[in-house]
Amino acid sequence: MIITEKIIAEKMSETVSRRTVLTAGLAGGFLLAFHLPVRAANEPVQPPDVTVGKFAPNAFIRIDPGGKTTLVMPQVEMGQGIYTGVAMILAEELDAEFSSVVLEHAPPNEKLYANPVFGVQATGGSTSVRAFWTPLREAGASARAMLVQAAAQQWQVEPASCRTSNGEVIHRDSGRKLSYGALAASASSQTPPKDVALKDPKDFVLIGKPLKRLDTPDKVSGRVVYGIDAILPDMKFATLKACPVFGGKVGKVDDSAARKIPGVQKIVVLDDLVAVVGDHTWAAKQGLEALKIDWDEGPNARISSKDIWQDLRSASEKDGVVAKSEGDIAKGLATGDRLDASYELPFLAHAPMEPLNATVHVKADSCEIWTGTQIMARVQSEAAKAAGLPVEKVTVNNHLIGGGFGRRLEPDMVVAAVRVAKQVDGPVKVMWTREEDIQHDIYRPVYRDTIAATLSDGKIVGWKYKVSGASIMARWLPPPFQKGIDIDAMDGAVDMPYDIPNFHVEYVRAEPPAVPTGFWRGVGANNNVFAIECFMDELALKAGKDPIDFRRSMLGKNPRLLAALNLVAEKSGWGQPLPARVGRGVSAQPSFGSFIATVVEAEVDQFGEVHLRRATSAVDTGIAVNPDTIVAQLEGGLIFGLTAALYGEITIDKGRVQQSNFNDYRMLRIDQVPKIEVHVIKSGEAPGGIGETGVAAGPPALRNAILAATGVALRRLPIDPFLIAVGKKS
Repeated sequence: MIITEKIIAEKMSETVSRRTVLTAGLAGGFLLAFHLPVRAANEPVQPPDVTVGKFAPNAFIRIDPGGKTTLVMPQVEMGQGIYTGVAMILAEELDAEFSSVVLEHAPPNEKLYANPVFGVQATGGSTSVRAFWTPLREAGASARAMLVQAAAQQWQVEPASCRTSNGEVIHRDSGRKLSYGALAASASSQTPPKDVALKDPKDFVLIGKPLKRLDTPDKVSGRVVYGIDAILPDMKFATLKACPVFGGKVGKVDDSAARKIPGVQKIVVLDDLVAVVGDHTWAAKQGLEALKIDWDEGPNARISSKDIWQDLRSASEKDGVVAKSEGDIAKGLATGDRLDASYELPFLAHAPMEPLNATVHVKADSCEIWTGTQIMARVQSEAAKAAGLPVEKVTVNNHLIGGGFGRRLEPDMVVAAVRVAKQVDGPVKVMWTREEDIQHDIYRPVYRDTIAATLSDGKIVGWKYKVSGASIMARWLPPPFQKGIDIDAMDGAVDMPYDIPNFHVEYVRAEPPAVPTGFWRGVGANNNVFAIECFMDELALKAGKDPIDFRRSMLGKNPRLLAALNLVAEKSGWGQPLPARVGRGVSAQPSFGSFIATVVEAEVDQFGEVHLRRATSAVDTGIAVNPDTIVAQLEGGLIFGLTAALYGEITIDKGRVQQSNFNDYRMLRIDQVPKIEVHVIKSGEAPGGIGETGVAAGPPALRNAILAATGVALRRLPIDPFLIAVGKKS
């Protein structure tokens, strides 16, 4: 368990206990999960299912007398494959017939579906499998035991004489069988076992297999419905514009031209935004462009990136709050050869392919929402405030998400849609344009990390590390923000894997003026892994050692990461000759409960342009629930991180974000993506996180490849071809 999880677990006063999970179904009777099944999200809303004899043993499982097995998904599917992973874990311990299970979204309910790591209902931080691994297995095993008890009672035999397989209970001696559907009614009257036996991993029949994802067929056929696809009868469409300056307000609005555009129905003017409502999206968009808006830009109209970086660099020179200190750092830094460096990472936008959107119908006594969010319960509560209604009067229908990356851990898009919908009769779909999405994001913070280290006999003897940047936790989840330390910003810094006798880490909270900051895929680890792994290569160079050998010498207490490092060296061809201006770079990290080593091979041309040739990763992520998903997630994460390393930067001028679309906030094109190889190490340890691991792995490995190819030690992202061409450090 990484430090983030440890501290959250200690600080959160309310978490989901095993008994809460296992008894919720019985205590509350029938459990209605989400009334729009994932396979039929556009069908009319059905009334609650009140089938007599339904078996609802806990918050995650329902079996009806016809044998239909429904698995309720506590985490949100946004492309990471978690629906399939959760279904595999539940079905494994339940011994359900996997090919026939039906999936449903969990409703907003933090008592039943809170993420055990965070204590709130949220999908993020690569915690889905890690957090729910044990609760889901116990839920499945408990339900299986109750079904066995029901069958044994009917047959008048001992439960130990029965086994389960593919949705049936089987009596070993006689061969008699009863389906789960036939047992549903009688199983409901059984008492849940206090201590349920979980399967031995050697007996797994689903977990560990590269099963096809359950959401793929509907995606291929076009039947899947994302939040942006939700359609309701008599629905109107709206798009909006907020002040381009952070914190600015609406001044005067001239809507005379907009009202003349065919299809424009209404102009909604709020204190901080203007929305145009139309019969269709095109009318709303054209109407918005026709508006003449005078903005009250407020006090932030003079803020620039130059000012923000100047403030952050000044803050980083101050003493921080000590997050961890071991040995004698003063003595350590006075011993051997010293190297000092600082590393900087810029603001980043999320830019998901599905722009922000929410469909809302506000009535006098209710509010219903159709969207895709990573925080269902928080969206429900914030929407209730915006609508002026009790929470129980707000219904949230969650859909699959076309990219989250942390952006949909914020409720702002839904709150804005509710505020607009209050001015509209009937349902309205509110969509942000790509430009509005990028220029009014909740950005990955700017960070500055300073490091001082000393070398003796080819090893690090002193290490002083300081992280300076915003605190997301202080705003988003205050309880874990203790004694001035943001555990997310420090992720990967205090629990780095290398054996260093004198070790000291500090945190300086430095909030950028006006710019809103939030979680971005890879969160704090992508900041710290970049600085640490880049610095490790510079130290290896100073020590005159091969970068992989240098790391090996200090990984004696981390055998899982050492094994990943050795495997990636073998699979990447480390040490084999390369052409001129081609280099290999390595990074190694224990992030999100997984242990990953990555080698990137890149070529740098005479103009400093970087061309990716190959990326190789070896990962020990514990028990691989679905190896195919692990490979896919690492491939996507590497591309995501490498894109940010090459191009990602949000800059501010006159209080405005200067980037607006994919023309100036670039993504890797398909012909730029290197060959990617992922090697999954077989492990019996509990599963780790994987969705964000590759994001943090790619940038330092790429930067180190550039160092190997050119001798230029870049210390800032994104990569600047000019600095490479002229041979200077950034």
